[in-house]
Amino acid sequence: MLHLWSSSRYAIDLPDGHRFPMAKYALLREGVLREGLVPPERLHDPAPASLDDLLRVHTPAYVSHIVHGTLPYAEQRRIGLPWSEAFVERAFRVVQGTIEASEAALQYGVAMNLAGGTHHAFPDRGEGFCTFNDVAVAVRRLQALGRVRRVAIVDLDVHQGNGTHGCFAGDPDVYTFSMHGAKNFPFHKVPGTRDVELADGTGDDEYLDLLQRHLPEVLRASHPDLVVYLSGADPHEGDRLGRLRLTFDGLMSRDRFVIGSCRDVGIPVCTTMSGGYGRDVHDTVAVHLNTVRVLRAFAAG
Repeated sequence: MLHLWSSSRYAIDLPDGHRFPMAKYALLREGVLREGLVPPERLHDPAPASLDDLLRVHTPAYVSHIVHGTLPYAEQRRIGLPWSEAFVERAFRVVQGTIEASEAALQYGVAMNLAGGTHHAFPDRGEGFCTFNDVAVAVRRLQALGRVRRVAIVDLDVHQGNGTHGCFAGDPDVYTFSMHGAKNFPFHKVPGTRDVELADGTGDDEYLDLLQRHLPEVLRASHPDLVVYLSGADPHEGDRLGRLRLTFDGLMSRDRFVIGSCRDVGIPVCTTMSGGYGRDVHDTVAVHLNTVRVLRAFAAG
């Protein structure tokens, strides 16, 4: 039984020409309902995350600055999204979406937040369109409640999850695996447990070969109670910021391999969207819809 979470009702207004494609969230929600990928009662609107949960990862000073709009201009600019009350509301709800999806994954085997994967957020700062690190907060909450001990984070966004690596640095119970563009943002990479760097122009065959070599080793080494999968759409060949050349079919094969590898050995999978900046926003939405289709197939199997 597949459950999804969507924060698209809590969009924020962005200046014309802004590179962050807020429209993709509403389009994805519409596509999911139009195709009947889940019934409406299993497409949830997350509540705001609690301050207690955010403070499991983020510093009190940083959370206070976000809530009250007192973040220094340079630090707000690093995030890349303008502050507003709607900005805060959305940030809190995106985190809660991943919290609830991770709990559902433990119950049903798979679940997805149709947002999240904000992997550039550090405990004391945000950057790259990422305010709070939803994955880190969800993992720390599950650990604190005794629901999981060991977690593997499989980050297949085209950009390295530097903030996530910073949140879990030195923690042997959280295995961070990232496949990302070597020359892409962030330009200062924070080492994770396993990093695979990709040359500009990497296509389906090379990408899938590397994934098939590394992911089984990740699962063996990490012995996770849960996998959190960041299913970025930005490796797609039509992405403005990705610089790779994966096709729709290649990315769907990626999703099948990740989710299938986990489910074959009984590991629950919580999926988040992460990045996607298609020259045509409908290409980004198509990649994410394919991920939902793959999850639906595994949930039904």
